[in-house]
Amino acid sequence: MSALRRLLDRMGSSFGKGGKLEKLHALYDAGDTFLYTPAYTTSGGPHVRDGLDQKRMMMIVVIALLPCIAMAMFNTGYQAFLTVEQGGKLLDTWQASAYNALGLKVSSASVVACMVYGALHFLPILVVTYTVGGMLEVLFAVVRGHEVNEGLLVTGMLIPLTLPATIPLWQVGLGTAFGIVIGKEIFGGTGMNFLNPALVARAFLFFAYPAQISGNIWVAATPADGRSGATWLSSFAEGAGPLPGVSYLDAFLGLIPGSMGETSALAILLGAALLLLTRIGSWRTMFGVVVGTAVTAFALSSIGSTTNPMLNLPWYWHFVVGGWAFGTVFMATDPVSSAFTPNGKLVYGFFIGLLCVLIRCVNPAYPEGMMLAILFMNMFAPLIDHSVVRANIKRRAARYVRNAT
Repeated sequence: MSALRRLLDRMGSSFGKGGKLEKLHALYDAGDTFLYTPAYTTSGGPHVRDGLDQKRMMMIVVIALLPCIAMAMFNTGYQAFLTVEQGGKLLDTWQASAYNALGLKVSSASVVACMVYGALHFLPILVVTYTVGGMLEVLFAVVRGHEVNEGLLVTGMLIPLTLPATIPLWQVGLGTAFGIVIGKEIFGGTGMNFLNPALVARAFLFFAYPAQISGNIWVAATPADGRSGATWLSSFAEGAGPLPGVSYLDAFLGLIPGSMGETSALAILLGAALLLLTRIGSWRTMFGVVVGTAVTAFALSSIGSTTNPMLNLPWYWHFVVGGWAFGTVFMATDPVSSAFTPNGKLVYGFFIGLLCVLIRCVNPAYPEGMMLAILFMNMFAPLIDHSVVRANIKRRAARYVRNAT
């Protein structure tokens, strides 16, 4: 490691001020600070010394996402093999060819076989996301003369987890570019954006390419089985009822079709535990979403409907289907685009839960509502914080007047 440190120090003079590669200093600094702690420290002005910097925060979130990644790969393979057993077939793609080249049999749905087949879908999407996002981050850093920050570490991992396994890679690259540029960079980069870049990328792909984002991953052998790629929510909303043979436990574990990282509430809860333990994720925001979802869903299911199946969905099912759990833990708690004040986080989370259920139930043509609910509340987060602060000022002013008299 000392040899690597000496090599970086020698290269640093070329990338420093007045060096031949001065304009590419952001690229050098990104690699240097990724491998080592920065050698410079804050010396002037009042500041707070804290062991939690941006790099460490992002790495903790990445670690919290690892259970979701593992489950994304396993469930992708598991759903593929399940479709084969039901008379369907895998799409004729390079993934199937690569899988066969490894000497694995499609009929053998072991854990290893499922992980391998799922990895052949997940890893290319992850590579495209990091490649496109990384080039854009460096480009904007060079143009602005800023350092490359670690925001892409999390964003580049969130985007693949919100996508179906068979989305074309060129769409992944296009969506990533849209999310990074329109959702973050045009506002000044990490810390300046008011929308979650990963959700902006997914929203763009959803409205631009709805057929591919719907996630019809496997094609059945007969037209009668053409719905093999349907998700639990879409099946229920269309009046077909829950997917056959799928229990609440299956939905909780994540053994249902859907976007790769959003199906397993168990894996997401493991990540939530780490975020709450390290105080990176806000329990107030998560609690607000839970309460808002439960109250709204319970009220609507109490009313019921003979024409809209979603109104009859029990409130507790909303927690384990679709992107609710993933959005609650990893998207709604984004420290940049969410509310900042303690009471504001409760209000912010409550309305996310409320809007998610309303979109799911009132508009059955769009059964998944978590993405739009979070994006909508991202825009209202500054107003919520402003209202909370003004209320605190007004209350303190009234208390001061009472004490003065």
